[in-house]
Amino acid sequence: MNDMLEGMLETALYADDLDKAEAFYEGVLGLQKITRAANRHVFYRCGAGVLLIFNPEETTKPASGHALQVPPHGTVGSGHACFRVSAENLDTIGRQLKAAGVDIESEVTWPQGGRSIYFRDPAGNSLECAEARIWGIE
Repeated sequence: MNDMLEGMLETALYADDLDKAEAFYEGVLGLQKITRAANRHVFYRCGAGVLLIFNPEETTKPASGHALQVPPHGTVGSGHACFRVSAENLDTIGRQLKAAGVDIESEVTWPQGGRSIYFRDPAGNSLECAEARIWGIE
């Protein structure tokens, strides 16, 4: 089955306050919004994939009869997502985050090569920007 899986299509994070999440992911990270459904979710284009931000209070509810039949889901606590960033852009993104008042929690140079920076979104999710070579991908 591994050779049939082409990569990650979407990544989901959860946030109780979608207005704050929307301001962060659009205003600070500059992601392009695909759609927002009231207080349930906001979706963003992210490279070749999609970043889904769900309000867990809404997504744990079963789908109504007329809605798409996506099973209930959600989580409690902070999640994690890592954005793939070129080595040339990593320092620029770090500066832009700091200029927007976002604290950089950690900067890591990995033993196998590549660097990462870690920070939080308004919901407390741990976000990372990293070079793909931290996983041996280029």
